[in-house]
Amino acid sequence: MGNTIHSRQRSINVSRASIRGAGLIEVLVAVLIMAIGLLGIAAMQATALRNSQSSLERSQAVVQSYSIIDAMRANRVVALAGGYNMGMTCAPPGGGGSLVANDQAIWIRDLQDTMGSTACGEVVCNAGNCTVTVQWDDSRAGPQGATGDTEQAVETQTRI
Repeated sequence: MGNTIHSRQRSINVSRASIRGAGLIEVLVAVLIMAIGLLGIAAMQATALRNSQSSLERSQAVVQSYSIIDAMRANRVVALAGGYNMGMTCAPPGGGGSLVANDQAIWIRDLQDTMGSTACGEVVCNAGNCTVTVQWDDSRAGPQGATGDTEQAVETQTRI
């Protein structure tokens, strides 16, 4: 009987010795898995933030396009005569005192205030059909489309 007790204690001691440290390994594996998951969440958050900024800039491009279109409709006679036509420009034209020059200068300044200093605009009217193009650098969102361009443009066509 004494031998069985002794052998039982020995087997119990051996079992405890082989298990020692297993809890720590389990905790380390759990912490590693959690860290990888948190890094994944942080990467998704950064991507969502970039895409949100890009979406905001697209919305601002549409709003600013309508802004110059509304100014042209308020001064319809001059707009129909091509007075608002201007090539792609990033520098606000000097407001020379005329309504058209002031509208264009304010529009380009507003573009750059809302979308950054890389924002440019173009207005082309022909026989009452007008096209307003807003262009900007969207490199913060990363390459877009199949060509990987970071330069984005929104084109709005309307009839005045």
